[in-house]
Amino acid sequence: MVLYPKETGQFISKHSKNVKISPDGIQQLGKMLISTMLKNDDILKSNFCEESLHPKPNEPWTIDWIFVIDTLNFCFWTPKNELNGKSEWTVNGYVGYFALCAAINRAMEENIDILNPNYYSKITEEQLSYILRPDENCATVPLLKERTNCLHEVGTILMQEFNSTFKTCLEMANGSAMKLLEIIVTNFECFRDESQFNGYQISFYKRAQILVADIWSCFYLNCSEDNFLSKLVNFYDIDQITMFADYRVPQILNYFNVLEYSPELLNTLNEKQILMPGSNLEIEIRGCSIEAIEQLKNWLKTEKPDIVINSILLDQYLWDLRRKINHKLQEVPFHQVISIYY
Repeated sequence: MVLYPKETGQFISKHSKNVKISPDGIQQLGKMLISTMLKNDDILKSNFCEESLHPKPNEPWTIDWIFVIDTLNFCFWTPKNELNGKSEWTVNGYVGYFALCAAINRAMEENIDILNPNYYSKITEEQLSYILRPDENCATVPLLKERTNCLHEVGTILMQEFNSTFKTCLEMANGSAMKLLEIIVTNFECFRDESQFNGYQISFYKRAQILVADIWSCFYLNCSEDNFLSKLVNFYDIDQITMFADYRVPQILNYFNVLEYSPELLNTLNEKQILMPGSNLEIEIRGCSIEAIEQLKNWLKTEKPDIVINSILLDQYLWDLRRKINHKLQEVPFHQVISIYY
């Protein structure tokens, strides 16, 4: 039996040796949220459709765009010793996730059929390399072979099992975020972000949960039309989706003293050692991050019983905040992992 992310976070936080959750840190961050973001309702709004690189909910291809993006949404950084004097992977001036969005949008403008599983199930590395080509004097996208393999896998399965569109998965979920998550991780192996910890099979499902959250954020939070699709994404159990355990949100949780690291872990991070996927240090950081956001969410609900909040909105806010205050985080270490899972 696999522990789902929420239970994984609880289990890891109870057994973690190198990462601890600070109740004082939870309270202090919660108070800051109440005094600033919640007062202005900023945290209650999804900015998915406000981002210029994202499609609008009324485009007929938006669901399949989100699916392709989240299939490729992992590991955009290159170790500094491999950059050879170049800048990190950049497309049209954007880096990281937004570079991916820019590249896929550019491919569509060039009439490349990148949202069609019949095309990308057979895409070559050379074709994908062209689609993801960087700006001048910038590094090429990392893990090109792995990205190609992911597209082959999901494209083939979409055609064989889901009428060549992710919308079929959404229809099968019938209004349940957890059912949609189950469909994703059961059918698409490249989304199956699982590991072992203390004798248990655990899961983080970072990219799979982002896929669910992106669809919810795009369509339910931004679609005013009372149509079939808006009903499908009004997930009655959206609160069961956790934060997305990557490497940047843990960094800001550490900055706000929500996560406390052992001297051993701090030394490892300060030396910029690349952690192995599935190592105890990596697992403890990711698992405690999930539980920390759950505790923060519960604290906010206790203090403000009328608030509408979930882990998705907290994650999205903190991820955006991390980008805004990046200049303050230069001395805050974060873990680095080369993985297709985040």
